Amino acid sequence: MSDWNVKIIKEFRENDGKVGGHFANATLALLHTTGAKSGEERINPLMCIIDGDRYVVVASKGGADTHPDWYYNVLANPNVTVEYGTETFEALATPAEEPERTELYTKVEAVASAFTDYKNGTDRVIPVVILERK
Repeated sequence: MSDWNVKIIKEFRENDGKVGGHFANATLALLHTTGAKSGEERINPLMCIIDGDRYVVVASKGGADTHPDWYYNVLANPNVTVEYGTETFEALATPAEEPERTELYTKVEAVASAFTDYKNGTDRVIPVVILERK
């Protein structure tokens, strides 16, 4: 795990899910996945929105031309753990299908305009993942 992620995770846990810096005004979740190849636990801080009783995260990788590793982990093992605020819960992670993927991505863009830049900076369709409590 990168030092950057380690710092954000530490700050998230010390401040009831709030962080400063680049994510100061964002709502974050810590997504725990099982490595698709390694089988080891991985934790990624991700911007998150709430859609009804579902949590929504985006596999943007900052607009890179490849999906983030955590997305492949979710495809291999959709049973995940989510830390949100002071709560920790088990969830099922499911990639959104069209047209819902686009609808949810638009909701994310309305909250964080950087996701428009990510979308415009790559030719890939950026996946949206729905996290539903078990």
